[in-house]
Amino acid sequence: YVMLLTLSPYTPRFRDRVSPPGVMIRPYLNGFTIAFNVSQPNTWQPYVDSMHHFLAAYDDKVQEEKNIECVSGQYFIQGGDVSEEKKACQFKRSLLQNCSGIEDPTFGYSKGQPCILLKMNRIIGYRPGAGVPVSVDCKVQKGNESHLRSVDFYPGNGTFDLMYYPYYGKFTHVNYTSPLVAMHFTDVEKDHLVPIQCSLNGKGIINDLNSDRFLGRIIFTLSIGK
Repeated sequence: YVMLLTLSPYTPRFRDRVSPPGVMIRPYLNGFTIAFNVSQPNTWQPYVDSMHHFLAAYDDKVQEEKNIECVSGQYFIQGGDVSEEKKACQFKRSLLQNCSGIEDPTFGYSKGQPCILLKMNRIIGYRPGAGVPVSVDCKVQKGNESHLRSVDFYPGNGTFDLMYYPYYGKFTHVNYTSPLVAMHFTDVEKDHLVPIQCSLNGKGIINDLNSDRFLGRIIFTLSIGK
């Protein structure tokens, strides 16, 4: 009981060996296979609905009301007492451009060009990339590399801006919205199972640990029928 009294609800007591971040994708409905037929809306509509639900917190108006504009390209380090509420930087869904669901409310699924969002897990105090933004790339994980011919990344060239770090924890960083990278699979072989690996790249990132498929990378399958 006495030892518990020494623990802070705001930050971990020991942070000298913080693990590199794991990643997760959206939509995530039934495992890591995203399968649908373009000509059958009922097969892709659940993915679209999931994307809209997830991105509701990223609506431009919501972000403008709750969060502030920050300086891009540098960490947003905030001082003050550890229990003091921290400000959060805006991440507007419009930054995701073709994958925002604004111009195309189906996120490309109705065209057989699905958007998938990548999110890094939150780690209190972690500053990814050691001063250089972490980037994302995707490739065929196993099989015919020509089955994945084109991927567009948003925002920019598919990086996590430094201004969204460090994260100060849910008790003080109450309005914090995790940055995202959207991956727009604009040219994927149809009527095939295409296993894809998307990885984080940057200093201090680990993405090749065979015992953990979510550490710095994620593997999923696209199956797009006509």
